[in-house]
Amino acid sequence: MKKISLLGSTGSIGTQSLDVCRMHGYKVLCLTANSNVKLIEEQVREFKPELVCVMNEESAKALKTAIADTETKVVSGMDGLIECAAYEKADIVLNSVVGMVGLQPTLEAIKAKKTIALANKETLVAGGHLVTELAKKNGVDILPVDSEHSAIFQSMQGMPSKKAVKKIILTASGGPFFGMSKSELENVTAADALKHPNWDMGAKITIDSATMMNKGLEFIEAKWLFDMPNEDIEIVVHRESVLHSAVVYQDNSVIAQLGVPDMRIPIQYALTYPEREPSPVKELSLTDYGKLTFFEPDYETFPCIDVCRKAIEKGPLYPAAANGANEESVRLFLEGKIKFPDIAYLNYEAMLRAEDKTNITLDDVLETDRKAREFVIEAVK
Repeated sequence: MKKISLLGSTGSIGTQSLDVCRMHGYKVLCLTANSNVKLIEEQVREFKPELVCVMNEESAKALKTAIADTETKVVSGMDGLIECAAYEKADIVLNSVVGMVGLQPTLEAIKAKKTIALANKETLVAGGHLVTELAKKNGVDILPVDSEHSAIFQSMQGMPSKKAVKKIILTASGGPFFGMSKSELENVTAADALKHPNWDMGAKITIDSATMMNKGLEFIEAKWLFDMPNEDIEIVVHRESVLHSAVVYQDNSVIAQLGVPDMRIPIQYALTYPEREPSPVKELSLTDYGKLTFFEPDYETFPCIDVCRKAIEKGPLYPAAANGANEESVRLFLEGKIKFPDIAYLNYEAMLRAEDKTNITLDDVLETDRKAREFVIEAVK
């Protein structure tokens, strides 16, 4: 029986991960949340984990009182999150927390030689060099949970060697503002940006989809996961979100992974790899869709993609700056304090201010993240 430590169990990916665990009877040893006491209490009572972490101290105290009749131990803060990530009895750590908070527990899980099922973008965007080197050193597999990277990973199964791959095709839904002009985006609201056409995701990721920053972040992730040159990663807008990404081989054959837009497919593949098991997701009917469409991205209207391209070209700390700035600018947009186009501008300006350094440490990444956030807050003031 698979034994799982699930980081971020109350978010969109976390709750869908528990659907998969529920269906297959996997043992969930650890659960973590930020502050949603009501939901994590329900999860504790159903899955009976040995350890649970709530990041917020007051919420952790409330949960401890609420589940005092159970045998589950409650911890809190970053130390508690790391304890769950490195939990001795777990086989797999599924990291689905949102934001930079996910980096340190990933590193600690790798040190504890746990298989990583990775849904936290920031781990590879901000700390890709650190994470991949440490994983290599410890012989740890990083299995992607993002639908696009899972699709690439699945499409590479059975390839004779890495030399067989010519390029990667990374698909994007285009978000809710596909086809709109720069001027039309001037006055869009957070409510407009949260209306994703295909996926049910958390607020931050949905805004990233609207700006297409998510695709820039995924571009960086793909580079680290698959060790591909920048010029061999192509982004294509695919509105239906059925073809999740593809691999072009040297003979120009293209192998792609398709399925209905449901995150439980890539979640399950990371948990069952290399096996394939029955899934709670409905079967894809191509005739129901009738046609699938593909477009070039509009880089002028959605410049966040190029912010990330430039960041990964400039050096290992620049993506951390772009990512940290983005977390703050998205927060400010959701709070109504900046306009939609300001997100890309702030991300770009913060990214340019990163330190040009090669031999980086975790402290370098965290400091770069902090400075980028401070820049955004001060610039808006």
